Amino acid sequence: MTLQVVAGSFRDPSGFVYTKNGTLYRQVNRVFAEEYDAVRASGLYEELASAGLLVAHAEDDPAAAATPDAHVVLRPERVPFISYPYEWSFGQLKDAALLTLDVQRRALDRGFALRDASAYNVQFVDGRPILIDTLSIGRYTVGEPWIAYRQFCEHFLAPLALMAHTDVRCAALQRQYLNGIPLDLASKLLPTRTRFSPSMLLHIHLHARAQQKYQHADVKAETGGRRMTTAALRNFLTSLRDSVEGLKWEPAGTEWADYTTNTNYSDRAHDAKKARVAEFASRAGARVAWDLGANTGLFSRAVRDAGVPTVLSFDIDPAAVERNHRAIKASGERGITPFVLDLTNPSPAQGWAHEERMSLAERGPADLVLALALVHHLAISNNVPLERVAAYLAQLGRWVVIEFVPKSDSQVRRLLTNREDVFPGYTREGFEAAFAPHFTTAACVPVEESERWLYLLERR
Repeated sequence: MTLQVVAGSFRDPSGFVYTKNGTLYRQVNRVFAEEYDAVRASGLYEELASAGLLVAHAEDDPAAAATPDAHVVLRPERVPFISYPYEWSFGQLKDAALLTLDVQRRALDRGFALRDASAYNVQFVDGRPILIDTLSIGRYTVGEPWIAYRQFCEHFLAPLALMAHTDVRCAALQRQYLNGIPLDLASKLLPTRTRFSPSMLLHIHLHARAQQKYQHADVKAETGGRRMTTAALRNFLTSLRDSVEGLKWEPAGTEWADYTTNTNYSDRAHDAKKARVAEFASRAGARVAWDLGANTGLFSRAVRDAGVPTVLSFDIDPAAVERNHRAIKASGERGITPFVLDLTNPSPAQGWAHEERMSLAERGPADLVLALALVHHLAISNNVPLERVAAYLAQLGRWVVIEFVPKSDSQVRRLLTNREDVFPGYTREGFEAAFAPHFTTAACVPVEESERWLYLLERR
């Protein structure tokens, strides 16, 4: 028997997540028994799960418990990929915030409330947010403010406001501040004009001031010390929702968001490349694919349509990822979830003992990795040797569909403009030699109307 507690599941004494013989479980400890039973009896769990707001779960055999103090053992549906808020686009973080408020409103209607509002309690499946922490809901005491208000503002409202009003790249602050962006910092970084916005003034600027004043007090003091009727709390939640919905960010045309329309080969050649990528994906028999440098997800969709049920679409450009996310929402399509990722500085292992949040590689490997029109950016724009590119891709996936773009290609010539060519090994022969220790070549074909080559590689 193998039992392993999920490294990031230790902060809540109510329970924890673990795997046993490969099955995922969540244990509800006896200390939370009354709360859990009350929520369960209310029908709230069923309501949330049927609405697609909470991950579905079933009560399992108590013999599957990890420790003797178990009250109930749950078997939740697995989320295909665990992502983190600093890997989400603006629209994804906004959708996760609205989901959290929706769950809080539904809970309040039945006499319950979210005990915390951590963004890490939300994951994305098929591009849509879902709450995964079954134990984050408990009884609500009438007259009390929402205990998770501050956390909601730090995890959702503050980063969204900074992305909308200051710079979308402020999203990266979430990687530094795993417990949420401090409100005093957000207040300092936001432009002065936001103080004339009633919602930003109340929930960010005045909230930050109150937080500093009552830093050793409880949430009641921080929210003014007043008792709050249930009706007043509903109005307060509506105010928060209006604040979130009022934040806008438009993904302006950027170099990479427009990249798919600025290629140097014809539509016919492009379609032929898509067909070949789909063929390679089908040949690999993949169930999970990671598309690195996916842009707005054109080839992610080709792979999905070829029969790969789960495709993660990564790109460094938040505008491209946002466009991809919006396209998924607008069409209602499934099978693709986009994320923001700088492959030269991928998400590291973070948090307590470097184990609470997993690195990108620890969340793999994928069955299939796509690296299309990517290697020249890594090797030439970022000076990453081909040998290191090969070694890292071998960590990430069993099969790799990869495109080699030679120096004679106009896109590479553009990268070499105004800089010394210090890449003598960047040749097709050098590429093949760098990848040979890690992969065998299953197929190699030219990309029509170009000097590019497309490879299907299998890890040794």
